[in-house]
Amino acid sequence: MKKLIIAAIALLFSAAAFAQETECIGKEMDGSLTLRVWGTGRNRTDALEQAKKQAVYDVLFKGITKGNTDYNMRPVMTEVNARQRYQDYFDIFFMDRGEYLKYISMEDKRAGSTRIRRNYRDVTVGVTVRVLVPQLRARLKADGLL
Repeated sequence: MKKLIIAAIALLFSAAAFAQETECIGKEMDGSLTLRVWGTGRNRTDALEQAKKQAVYDVLFKGITKGNTDYNMRPVMTEVNARQRYQDYFDIFFMDRGEYLKYISMEDKRAGSTRIRRNYRDVTVGVTVRVLVPQLRARLKADGLL
């Protein structure tokens, strides 16, 4: 019985770890992506900010492979080690309340669309956002990074 309880707890923790990867929900007609993204912070506001950053970061550097597989996307920055090479640019771009917010649209503001998990030291928030990929790509081209 004890082993069964431990196995159930381990399964719950492993399921929570996989649920925190950015998922594609859909692609809009303008080329933007609707994503389900997770962020962790000291409080709800900080966690929401981190989730928005994570959405743009994943589109830029990791690509989107989870969720709706019809809309899988390669990273916008295909250059190897682009984050390190243009570190000064992206440090400013991803500052708190920085430029990345111009390329995020809060998609779903209905009650229950934001999921919150709390533990003894931090808060994890899952939220649905839209990343304006064409505008982001145009900005990077204009700035000479693409």
